[in-house]
Amino acid sequence: MGDGTKLFRRKIYDEMLKWKKAKSGTTALLIKGARRVGKSTVAEEFARREYDSYVVVNFDDAPKALWEAVDNISDRDQFFFQLQFIYNVRLVERKSVIIFDEIQRAPQVRQAIKYLVKDHRYDYIETGSLLSIKKNVQDITIPSEETRITMYPMDYEEFRWALGDEISIPMMREALDRRKPLGDELNRRLLRDFRLYMLVGGMPQAVDTYLKTNNLQEVDKTKREIIELYSDDFRKIDPSGRISRLYRSIPAELSKNANRYKASALIGRTEDVDVMLADMEDSLCVNFSYHADDPSVGLALHKDKNYYKMYCSDTGLFTTLAFWDKDVTENVIYQKLLSDKLSANLGYVYENVVAQMLRAAGNELYYYTWPTEGGKHYYEVDFLLSRGNKLCPIEVKSSGYNSHASLDAFIGKYSSAIRQGYLVYTKDLRTDGPVLLVPVYMTGLL
Repeated sequence: MGDGTKLFRRKIYDEMLKWKKAKSGTTALLIKGARRVGKSTVAEEFARREYDSYVVVNFDDAPKALWEAVDNISDRDQFFFQLQFIYNVRLVERKSVIIFDEIQRAPQVRQAIKYLVKDHRYDYIETGSLLSIKKNVQDITIPSEETRITMYPMDYEEFRWALGDEISIPMMREALDRRKPLGDELNRRLLRDFRLYMLVGGMPQAVDTYLKTNNLQEVDKTKREIIELYSDDFRKIDPSGRISRLYRSIPAELSKNANRYKASALIGRTEDVDVMLADMEDSLCVNFSYHADDPSVGLALHKDKNYYKMYCSDTGLFTTLAFWDKDVTENVIYQKLLSDKLSANLGYVYENVVAQMLRAAGNELYYYTWPTEGGKHYYEVDFLLSRGNKLCPIEVKSSGYNSHASLDAFIGKYSSAIRQGYLVYTKDLRTDGPVLLVPVYMTGLL
């Protein structure tokens, strides 16, 4: 809101309403997420609409008087008194909320949440990124009185809402339930709409820039600013620049079509690579997909931390990173991408957007590889979803090509464990034996 970005309808708002009703002030709400995904905006909008009054304490830009008040936070009467003076807001018992924005910059306030919640005068919402980075938590006890939710970039349905379309996704859901084709012409139109999402992405500022300018070159400038912000954050964690290098190399690594991301090839063998990867995962700027050594329902039990793939959490940022060598990704590249006429193999872009959509829908990401009978090649299932006591394997194709050898081999090998196999591709919805062929824009509904 403070940066002039338009307010967008976000699904997390409903989760916040559930927290307010169910917890009634017995926990603070912690909204985690990468920078610029809209945490502060949705927190303030929620406060404005659901409470009589509110205070936003932004620790990125807090006045000196606020830090003096924080030093005396154990004296809650005095702290609340000072807070109301500093922000010129009257707080009303059980009818006001205090937002602690960028809470990672004030570890002592986060630790005090336990006592603020117990005091029960007001509700509390914390927003933050890089929340588990060692230096942000090393001297404090993390409060158990937090209800934690994660905010992601706008998913495809939220993107359609921003464009004024509330019909397409419910109709897609109905088509998927009925398993009825949409027709080639409609599929082509829906795919073109979806490619716009792949280019713009789900960062609210990028979407806002698109709506205001309708110019993809301007959108690209916005995305580059966000990527530079992420790089600055990574340099604060790791001044050597290695984390930043790992992040910027994601498109190049995915384009190699290898069965894992090889960090050591980029930054050399180093003892603290595991710490760097953990910090990257904590930043929520990336989505990790781990190899499942035993593809059964308890995927987390068989996660191989040494075999993983890394995706950008936002495919709009990913597209900009993929063309980073040009100062600004020229509109001609964007227009060719939009009309599906760019000659580069863009399979890895589709894989990234599928990862993003599955993650936004609440799925942990896993994949599975195994050698063919001769042992010279590998089969690979791009994603594994756990549904009830069954698995749903997913293979991703960037074209309409509908062969699915890996998927067929996997279904044959683990038939009793499988609920449904999916080929995610660019053609119309249809069934091919045990496999459901699903247009990529329906991924979030699987």
